[in-house]
Amino acid sequence: MTAPRTRSRRLVALPLGMVTATAFALLPNVTASAAEAAPKAATADATSLSYVVNIATGHGPTTTVKKAIADAGGTIVIAYDQIGVIVVHSVNPDFAPTIRKVPGVQSAGATRTAPLAPQSMTEVGTPKVLSAREVASAQAADGQDPLEPFQWDLPAIKADKAHEKTLGSREVTVAVIDTGVDDTHPDLAPNFNREASVNCASGKPDTANGAWRPGASEGSAHGTHVAGEIAAAKNGFGMTGVAPGVQVAGIKVSNPEGYVYTEAVVCGFVWAAEHHVDVTNNSYYTDPWNFSCLDDPDQRALVDAATRASRYAERKGTVNVAAAGNERRDLDADSITDPASPNDGTPGDRVIDPHKCLDLPPQLPGVVTVSATGAKVIKSSFSNYGHGVIDVAAPGGDSVLYQPPASPGANGGILGTMPGGEWGYAMGTSMASPHVAGVAALIKSTHPHATAGQVKALLYAQADATPCTDPYDIDSDGKIDAVCKGSKNHNGFYGVGIVNALNAVTK
Repeated sequence: MTAPRTRSRRLVALPLGMVTATAFALLPNVTASAAEAAPKAATADATSLSYVVNIATGHGPTTTVKKAIADAGGTIVIAYDQIGVIVVHSVNPDFAPTIRKVPGVQSAGATRTAPLAPQSMTEVGTPKVLSAREVASAQAADGQDPLEPFQWDLPAIKADKAHEKTLGSREVTVAVIDTGVDDTHPDLAPNFNREASVNCASGKPDTANGAWRPGASEGSAHGTHVAGEIAAAKNGFGMTGVAPGVQVAGIKVSNPEGYVYTEAVVCGFVWAAEHHVDVTNNSYYTDPWNFSCLDDPDQRALVDAATRASRYAERKGTVNVAAAGNERRDLDADSITDPASPNDGTPGDRVIDPHKCLDLPPQLPGVVTVSATGAKVIKSSFSNYGHGVIDVAAPGGDSVLYQPPASPGANGGILGTMPGGEWGYAMGTSMASPHVAGVAALIKSTHPHATAGQVKALLYAQADATPCTDPYDIDSDGKIDAVCKGSKNHNGFYGVGIVNALNAVTK
């Protein structure tokens, strides 16, 4: 979402109208404003919380487990038998430690620290929307969509050249697991897959017509923006996506307050797996923990549930792609300070080991983790990094103070579709990840029988190896801003390299 009330990946877009003056004050972790007044679960009687209870896969909950859940004051919302994850609501503050003692329960934990609350909506900020004058001023070349001259990111990954070969296959679907997608946008409607779209915010699929669309809450434009980056149609109108011939679906996982909880993520991955989605894009982090630590029984249960769901999707043929985050952190460091957890309660500083406390979903096993680059093809000033964590890199934008693009794309951000038939700029690893999802979709289009593992292998093999930027002094103040470790072919800034859309359709 937009940066005004986030740690920068709630969700990771940044309003471009604010970039030059305030972007780097906003990108670090900040307590969510709507969460500051939220009571902690343990401070009130009869506070209803949501839990995940993880049992053996392949079977539903046994009679013993069902009875134990009921006896502990729990109500089953939904059971994902395929992966052994049960979503439960309970007002019992001791529900998790009680249920963890039950035979057959492998892990269990609360998915939040704030209570289940009535739904409300608050508009806080949006990316910079193109004005009618800006739209009319675009000077497109023959064969380009009208706004394509503003998309410096497409030639950066050779997507413009790839489109001369193919636009991608209608048999391929990319699901945007996000804040919802406005399927009525003229650049998205031709490619929208309604059957693969759903609202998973509660942890239980809501298939009502239009349930996948964004609400009026903060960050509601985020999913629509991401969808356009991936698959805006090349139709002589508006902008062009990285894979403008594939289908795009919306899997809404954020609630009206902007939070993405574990049960929603589990629902999203399982839904994608069961609805023949080829690629998912995940430009968010899972609330309320900046990092979910394996030595905490509640947080370990969240990692367990999300891991089961993402692995299940991959086994069913889905490539999962995720944004690395915008805190300028080295995710391979010995330790880092997390100042914003839990972000739906009362956060406080905690020093964690990022090898044992995981950022979900980018640090889930098997997920393609993406860092961001700017118009000068170096790591974006805000992008997280880390040797052995980052798999590939892609354009996510940067401040024009650091990486100004060539005219006419004089905005350092990434153009995307906006709800209501508009277009706007945003930046973040949220914007880098959909470029990779689009390239993965082109690979799947070119190799329709490839497994998820084979698509990932091709994605890595076809990337353009990019050496460390050394020294990395993005603001030219004489001080090193980040240290890149590794070789040209595999390093902490760019992984195995910057993705290449032309290779995706020719190799």
